[in-house]
Amino acid sequence: MPVDTNSPVAEPVDERQRPTRRSDTRKTAEADASAGKADASSGDAPQDKRRGSLFGSIKRHPVAAGTVLLFVLLVAAGAVLWWLNARNYEWTDDAFIDARTVTIGAEIAGRITEVAVTDNQPVEAGAVLLRIDDSDYQASLKQAQASVAAAQAEITNVEAQTQAQNAKIDAAQKQVAQAQAALEFAKSEDQRNRELLARGTATQRQAQQAASTLRQDQAALDTATANAGAATSQLAVLQAQGKSAEAKLQQARASEDQARTTLTRTTITAPVAGRATNITVAKGTYAQPGQVLMMFVPKDVWVKANFKETQLDLMRPGQPVDIAIDAYPEKTFHGRVDSVQAGSGTAFSLLPAENATGNFVKVVQRVPVKIVFGKPPDAYLGPGMSVVPTVTVR
Repeated sequence: MPVDTNSPVAEPVDERQRPTRRSDTRKTAEADASAGKADASSGDAPQDKRRGSLFGSIKRHPVAAGTVLLFVLLVAAGAVLWWLNARNYEWTDDAFIDARTVTIGAEIAGRITEVAVTDNQPVEAGAVLLRIDDSDYQASLKQAQASVAAAQAEITNVEAQTQAQNAKIDAAQKQVAQAQAALEFAKSEDQRNRELLARGTATQRQAQQAASTLRQDQAALDTATANAGAATSQLAVLQAQGKSAEAKLQQARASEDQARTTLTRTTITAPVAGRATNITVAKGTYAQPGQVLMMFVPKDVWVKANFKETQLDLMRPGQPVDIAIDAYPEKTFHGRVDSVQAGSGTAFSLLPAENATGNFVKVVQRVPVKIVFGKPPDAYLGPGMSVVPTVTVR
């Protein structure tokens, strides 16, 4: 029978291979089922893989994992300890050295004859800074002293006149007493002569003479009394002159004191220990009253720290302060809180803020706090130097 080559030819089937193919089919089905389950849980697979990878890494490297955990715990403990320690302190970098600088000026007019200091020279209290020509003021003092001497001489003269007048008053009073005695005797003689004349034992001439003597003694008494009154009145005049001389003496002494004070102002001295700076005059300059000649910085300095108002809750006078000064980074100075200003810095400024008008934006205010050094610092400190104080508030 002829064979058709174009028709499909059935291949022979090996019966021994069929079980194997059935098994593969089952495995394929199971694999498809597993793939379906994997697709259904595809969202959790990456997370599970990461967890597995993490725990696997920990299991594979326990020492490194422990080191990292220990480091994290140490960092957390350090942060807690830092916070517990930092809450005990308040600090600010808005702080400066402050002092009550003294303006050295001329109180009198005159030419500068000597400048005894140079710029930034340290001086002690009472040291000579400047001298002004004192020739005119020496003459004024001598004139005032002469006026005092003249007033004292006038007082002495009035006292002498008063003593002489008191002697005259005593003599006048004695004359009055003498005239009074003579008058009493004349009265007795006149009375006796009148009686004798009445009895006829005395002559008319004797009676008239007795009466005349009585009138003379009366006139002498009146004259003595008038002289005593005049002498007493002159004493009152001398007493008034004495008071006037006393007033002149006091005025002369006041002029002398003023001249002596003015003379002392020709020498300008340091009010306290410190440094002379910003000297603006030289020898030969003519100074006018009130003219600023130099500035003087005392040794007594402190720290003016402008803390935020939110930092003042626990701040009290007497609390210890560590002071870091920018000019001396390797040194730490110690001090204490002296006082807290009664008001913010803007409240005492030339143009304080007016929050009652316009738009208001709340700004944390700064309050000046005065910090004094525990002991005089062993370094040069001047006003305006930057400081960072740290106050222990707990």
